[in-house]
Amino acid sequence: MAVLMVLLGSWLALRAAGALGVGPLATWRHSAVYALALMFVCASSAHFGKMKHDLARMIPSGFPQPLLLVSITGVLEFAGALGLLLSPLRRLAGVGLALLLAGLFIANVNAALRGVTLGGKPVTQLWLRTPMQVFFIWLLWWSTQP
Repeated sequence: MAVLMVLLGSWLALRAAGALGVGPLATWRHSAVYALALMFVCASSAHFGKMKHDLARMIPSGFPQPLLLVSITGVLEFAGALGLLLSPLRRLAGVGLALLLAGLFIANVNAALRGVTLGGKPVTQLWLRTPMQVFFIWLLWWSTQP
């Protein structure tokens, strides 16, 4: 849920900056790209801090080396965020991050069904996580269109 708050809060703040004359943030679409980049940087940082072990518990038991997978997905999220900021890579980054989110949804489902906690708090329930994931993927697609 925190990632959704980061996304929506930063999107509104960035769009307000655009309304005040910051050129690269002049549209909802452009400000969404920057908000998504910020969201993915924040999300990726969790993969390397205290929460990495909680994130590893989200991964279904059939996957090998959960901590390594957490690190790899953290690097991919950060690389995708950087790609969103680079106009020539923006579309590719959007597609890559959308695919990553689709793949990571497996871990979200597993965590919700097993009652995994993140930082001592329950993970987002599936009735809310599913539309959030669809929204993130849609926003990536919409905001990275040429």
